[in-house]
Amino acid sequence: MSYHFSKTLDCSFDQAIEDVTAALQEIDFGILCTIPVSEKLKGALDVDIPRYTILGACNPAFAYKALQCENKIGVMLPCNFVVQQKEDGKVEVSAVDPIASMAAIENADLGALAVEVQGLIKGVIDKL
Repeated sequence: MSYHFSKTLDCSFDQAIEDVTAALQEIDFGILCTIPVSEKLKGALDVDIPRYTILGACNPAFAYKALQCENKIGVMLPCNFVVQQKEDGKVEVSAVDPIASMAAIENADLGALAVEVQGLIKGVIDKL
């Protein structure tokens, strides 16, 4: 089982971030955090990697339901999307598969919620 969904886009890196953010907003997911990994690594280790940004996405209603099912679920949140510059100039967008990330937790209610969220996340990737 794969732990992510991915799609390669033929657009700029910044446009990909805008497109992901807009697609997430359409399904009531907001971006809680933006982590410019490539910039952080450059500052901390003085290494250069292609642009790589993590977008931490959250839908408050689903987050609340998940917390009601499992009060430590916050260690698995938010739903992360990665925007990554590829060598060919294209941009790859990847998103966590919530079913894969929740597989270690034995909670049927949480599993059912993960299935619902998986459909939404996969829909975002497919729409890009």
